[in-house]
Amino acid sequence: MIRFISKNALILALVALLCVAILGTINQLTAERIAEQQLLSRMNTLQEVLPEPADVRTLLADCVQVTAPEALGRSTAQAVYRWRDQQQLKAFIVETTAPDGYSGNIDLLVAVTPGGEILGSRVLNHQETPGLGDKIESRRNNWIYAFSGQSATEADAKRWAVKKDGGDFDQFTGATITPRAVINAIYRTARFVQQHPELADATANCEIMP
Repeated sequence: MIRFISKNALILALVALLCVAILGTINQLTAERIAEQQLLSRMNTLQEVLPEPADVRTLLADCVQVTAPEALGRSTAQAVYRWRDQQQLKAFIVETTAPDGYSGNIDLLVAVTPGGEILGSRVLNHQETPGLGDKIESRRNNWIYAFSGQSATEADAKRWAVKKDGGDFDQFTGATITPRAVINAIYRTARFVQQHPELADATANCEIMP
């Protein structure tokens, strides 16, 4: 009887080990696939915020990690890509976060020139209310395009608000918190890169290449 139990226990242990191995392999393959999809999405969005085509692989390589929670909205490092033409810096493309969205963090990608002009901006991730706050997405509304070509210097501070607060930008009916958070995040990000010109010459240190 004891020998029979031991044999069954051994079989069960072997089956369990096999299942663990299979699950581990599936998780690894799935993680690689997810990483590939995230990289592809990142590459597409990098192109969207620039006014002209760029070598995305070069952008991904010319990148620094920056931790600046007050300006960029997270206590963890965010990526700052550098768009250059013949070694001349044309813009910073910054991963930034609005921590004060209606339903939590709103992650964005913002392209801004060293002089403070917004070239483009896109929402990467959010949990805002469908039909209201999700109008910040470019696929649902053209609201996010209103920032392109706008100046975001210190002198422009009062303009960077929703019209309800005396600024230049539209709010959404029934959802003022969401656009207010995005506007503030884009402006803070633009001011941050203007105040830190040393980012242009910082050593690239992003580990995001596949």
